[in-house]
Amino acid sequence: MKQINVLGLGNILFGDEGFGVEAVRMLEKECAAELPETVHFIDGGTQGIYLLDYIESAEALLIYDAIIPVEFDQQVYVYRNRELPTFIHRKMSSHQMGLSELLSVARLHDKLPEEIALIGVPPGELDLGSGISPAVQDLLDHSVAEGKKIIGEWLTL
Repeated sequence: MKQINVLGLGNILFGDEGFGVEAVRMLEKECAAELPETVHFIDGGTQGIYLLDYIESAEALLIYDAIIPVEFDQQVYVYRNRELPTFIHRKMSSHQMGLSELLSVARLHDKLPEEIALIGVPPGELDLGSGISPAVQDLLDHSVAEGKKIIGEWLTL
C-alpha cells in the first residue's frame, strides 16, 4: 500500500497563514478513521528542514499551504506534479522558500515522492492572533474535499 503523507504548513499565530495546518486538522478529523494506516497527517507548522523526512519517506505527498498565485482570486488552488516546482519558485510566503528547498534536496537525494499535490488559498488577513478569516474559513470545506479526492486517486493507483 502506498505511503501518503499529508502535510499542513503555516503559522497558526498569524491569521490565514495557518490555513495549511487548519486544513490538515480538518481533513484528519473527517476521514482518518476510514483511511489505511499508510496515510499520515502531519502538522508541519513552520518546521523547515525538519520536514525533510516526511517528504522523502512518502510515495505521495499532499501539501496544504496559504499561497498567493499570480492571478489571485479568493478560491482554492490545486497544483500537481510538474505544475508545482514552477509555481513555488515564483511565489512568496514566510515558509514557501523552505518548501522549494526541501523539494530540491529530496530531488538531489533521489527521494522525491512520485506524486505531489499542493492545495492552497490566498491569505487575506495575517494579523497576529486573529485566527482564520471568514473568507478563508469558507474555503476550508472545498480544500478538504479536494484533498479527499486526491488521496482517493492515489490509493487506487
